[in-house]
Amino acid sequence: MADNNLEHLGIIMDGNGRWASKRHLPRTAGHLEGLKALKRCILGSIEMDIKFLSLYAFSTENWSRPKTEVNYLMNLIATKLPGELKFYMSKGIRILIRGRKENLPQNVSEAITKVEDATKENSIITVIICFNYGGQSEIADAINKIIEKKITTLITPELIRENIQFPFLPPVDMIVRSAGEKRLSNFLLWESAYSELGFYDKLFPDWNEDFIKEIIIEFLTRTRKFGGLGK
Repeated sequence: MADNNLEHLGIIMDGNGRWASKRHLPRTAGHLEGLKALKRCILGSIEMDIKFLSLYAFSTENWSRPKTEVNYLMNLIATKLPGELKFYMSKGIRILIRGRKENLPQNVSEAITKVEDATKENSIITVIICFNYGGQSEIADAINKIIEKKITTLITPELIRENIQFPFLPPVDMIVRSAGEKRLSNFLLWESAYSELGFYDKLFPDWNEDFIKEIIIEFLTRTRKFGGLGK
């Protein structure tokens, strides 16, 4: 299904804690199952010829969660991100981390640098992990960068796009969210101007390759007009 026309998919991964609670397990067990689902979604995206996959892993607002959970998530990315390098290399996966990196723990920053450097030549799919990320912060950071450059021309959408993190990434064709929630929660606000949206009740740890196919089938039913009259 190479002509699905869905180049960039964004996933708001929600419901890990609820998945664990339903099974009387600690929330950490839900996050581990979420990691397994993440790998299945990557494999499904490769199979469906999706070139860019953005995953909402940790928002700028998630720092308000209990310290034990935040520390667990930080340790998870510090260990599991480089721990999957063999998987990334075998499948041609490039990893990018989108978000503010300056206030992350040192072991997390080192893991990010290691994986981004090691996978930079991979080209089958680019997986963008949005970590310590917020859409409003990203736009504010772009404006501040423009101010720092002392650019005196009028601010335009094109100028903002040139100054956001990873400006070479295409806009998101579709954003989907698990666990029945129906909001963007500060995810890819600049990139989502004309994204199709999909909200699904299934908790994220239960997602798999077949579910990615279902999302593409749903995407193919949409008529994308981009402000025009469509066809």
